[in-house]
Amino acid sequence: MKLSRRDLLISTAALAGAGTVAGNTQGSSTPASSPGAHALRTLNGQSLAWKMVDGAKQFHLRAGAFEHEFAPGSRAKCWGYNGTTPGPTLEAVEGDRVRVLVTNELPEPTSVHWHGILLPNGMDGVSGLNQAEIAPGETWAYEFTLRQHGTYMYHPHADEMTQMAFGMMGMFIVHPRVPTQPRVDRDFTFLLHNWSLRPGTYRPDPSIMTDFNLWTFNSRVYPGIDPLVVGLGERVRLRIGNLSMYNHPIHLHGHRFWVTGSDGGRWPQALWRPEVTEIVGVGQTRDLEFVADNPGDWSLHCHMAHHTMNAMGHGIANPVGVDESGIEERLRAQLPGYSSMGSAGMYEHERHAAMGHMQGPENTLPMLTGQGPFGPLGMGGMFTVVKIRDRLHGSADPGWYDRKDVPRARRVAAAGEGAPVRPSGSAASAPRGSGR
Repeated sequence: MKLSRRDLLISTAALAGAGTVAGNTQGSSTPASSPGAHALRTLNGQSLAWKMVDGAKQFHLRAGAFEHEFAPGSRAKCWGYNGTTPGPTLEAVEGDRVRVLVTNELPEPTSVHWHGILLPNGMDGVSGLNQAEIAPGETWAYEFTLRQHGTYMYHPHADEMTQMAFGMMGMFIVHPRVPTQPRVDRDFTFLLHNWSLRPGTYRPDPSIMTDFNLWTFNSRVYPGIDPLVVGLGERVRLRIGNLSMYNHPIHLHGHRFWVTGSDGGRWPQALWRPEVTEIVGVGQTRDLEFVADNPGDWSLHCHMAHHTMNAMGHGIANPVGVDESGIEERLRAQLPGYSSMGSAGMYEHERHAAMGHMQGPENTLPMLTGQGPFGPLGMGGMFTVVKIRDRLHGSADPGWYDRKDVPRARRVAAAGEGAPVRPSGSAASAPRGSGR
């Protein structure tokens, strides 16, 4: 692609306005969408530093094995890049020449596919089709010029059932050469994934196709997922990629967002559409933008109910509505530590496990473990909190929203007191046919 002097100046200004990444003193690949805007933030991760070599921004990915934490109390032997899953985010600017060195420190061959990137056929990364496999111990180079901007991903196309199940994936963000409008103040990115980590084990099971028990934002489950800290009135973009085996309806509370882009690039503004829930399909990315005009702590989560719980058992008997008097004690004689799901639902079971009253298998999280300002949180797994404040001190977690002047739901009748007394003049007390 031929760049004009004006294009190069704009690209350079974008780079200068965003700062450097993780100690990189030779260059930075974190330009924002306009000069001086906030840098991209990867939940529970970071962007990869690069250096300029022979006219290209050169990155170095190292594929290898390591121990990964999903949340305190659950760790696994995973595969990824540079010691993390997902791997570090790659960032560059439309028009850049990039070179990505890939060193294989795995016990088997691998490759890297640049999902959604327009590039020469020989750089596409499908082992056996576009290239030979990268053998253990080898380092290969991928090099291409970026011809588009948008939200993209990278992952193997070599034994991908195993390698992706173990966590080998990452985000590739290409910023526009010419700044887009409206300006984004906060830019976040994360990947959706699923895992089968059987109770008491330490290695994900790559043979599972549907029966997963951990659902993650950037390979973390709540309460191990970073909050999204945002200033009141700021425009926020969420860049979400899905390399799991399920489609995920991502839902934001308290706000309406616009869907502004996909792995096909940023959409013309005439195609933007307002939503509060957007399905991010398998192999897709979506850009969601909103103005943070409603202060407080707001849920961001997948709306598949089982995806907002941590390690779950499947195929168990359903005792809801069953009188289990004396059964637990008798079963414990055969199964020490046994605890029933509960005849009135799973709430009691979950709370006993979360409080440590019921000992579960080692390295296995209770389904719900997070604590909020009003008690145990009702979601885990693919869940985190968008924290919107009128005053911020950097990007540090500001704690829970504790404004005393905020209207909150309240108890109007204690258990056993019967129906609540309705305030006079309320809509509920209006006679039928009043039009209220």
